Amino acid sequence: MRSVRLPAFSMQASFGTSAATWVLLQQVIVRGLVAVKFLAIGRILGPAAIGSVSVALLAVAIAESLSDTGLAQAVIQGRETPSRAELGAVWTTLAARGAFVGLLLVALAPLMQSQFHLGGSLLLLQLAAALPLIRGIASPTYFVVQRERRFQHIAGVEISAAFADCTIGLVLALAGAGAYSVLIGMVFGEALKSTLTWATMQPRPPLKLSWAGIGHYIGFSRWIWASSVVNLVLNQFDKIVVGKLLGPAQLGAYQMSSRLAQMLLADAAIAMSQYLFPTFSAQHRHDPHTAARVFKLYLIAATAGLAVIVVVLRMVAAPLFSLVLGAAWMSAVPLFKIFVINMAIGALIAVLVSYLRAVGDARAATQASVMQMIVLFAVVPPATHYWGVTGIAWGMTAGLGTAALWMLYRTIRVS
Repeated sequence: MRSVRLPAFSMQASFGTSAATWVLLQQVIVRGLVAVKFLAIGRILGPAAIGSVSVALLAVAIAESLSDTGLAQAVIQGRETPSRAELGAVWTTLAARGAFVGLLLVALAPLMQSQFHLGGSLLLLQLAAALPLIRGIASPTYFVVQRERRFQHIAGVEISAAFADCTIGLVLALAGAGAYSVLIGMVFGEALKSTLTWATMQPRPPLKLSWAGIGHYIGFSRWIWASSVVNLVLNQFDKIVVGKLLGPAQLGAYQMSSRLAQMLLADAAIAMSQYLFPTFSAQHRHDPHTAARVFKLYLIAATAGLAVIVVVLRMVAAPLFSLVLGAAWMSAVPLFKIFVINMAIGALIAVLVSYLRAVGDARAATQASVMQMIVLFAVVPPATHYWGVTGIAWGMTAGLGTAALWMLYRTIRVS
């Protein structure tokens, strides 16, 4: 009789608590639900409504980037597991940050409404302020779970939150809630996620205000904060320009083409970085040479796969938009063809950043972002003059390429 131990062992290993299978499963389901939600709601509501939501989420992204503490990455990368007291200090910091960002967004909502031509959308902008508050009160034990590579647990939490977000958003959109359906779904999803971090993850940090005990994280986290501020300019500059100059309808078309390209390319790498960062960190702590070898294999595989996907997506861009979103969105096709290139480069950058942060070189990612910003400011003005909104997209390509090359050079130096 033939032995079946090897297949049984392989299956067990593939679905072990720390297996990459859970990250991939989470990626497929969560990103699939997000895609269904935004594409379906985009088809129902049209570019103008999506543009209004984009402005609200843009405000959240700006505020969160400017106040990024970098503590999540510092907890994951640190050599020692944080104590309950340290987790309590992390929670205090993140909760205070969430409350500050939420109040700031409520105060700035009237200004955002006037600057981005959003008549009658004040409540929509104020509703977005709930997102950073809910995220801030989540249990920081979530970062410990990431550090310990308990990807099965993380997948369960993320999939549950995404399902709630998608279901509620679609139901409200079909019921006529308009642009509010997107944000209300996100609020419910984030609330469920924060609840699950407290209900299912141990150890629970003490619920008391304390900032003591996390000073040793600051040296690493300051580079994360600096990188977030620079990335704020890089990732939101184009959207601010389009929204300010052209209004919500044009911003909706620009944002949807970017979002669709991100769903098909960059999201997979960004989600995979949830596995790569703690994995590279653990391997580097035990054997730096093994970590460097594994990183090179991931990078080669990612480059080859992304090149093929880019070629295919550019070929099928027009029928894809016609089928999925309808005739109202066809003006976004030329932008989509540029964004698939940008998102492919962004996917490679996600792999590079995971490794550089894992080996303690968070500075390299910040330096790359600064270079990208310099290129962007140098290239976008003339490109916009000659090619309009597509010039902005091509300017992003030049900046992303520069950043990727610099980080690749730094990984070669530390390997």
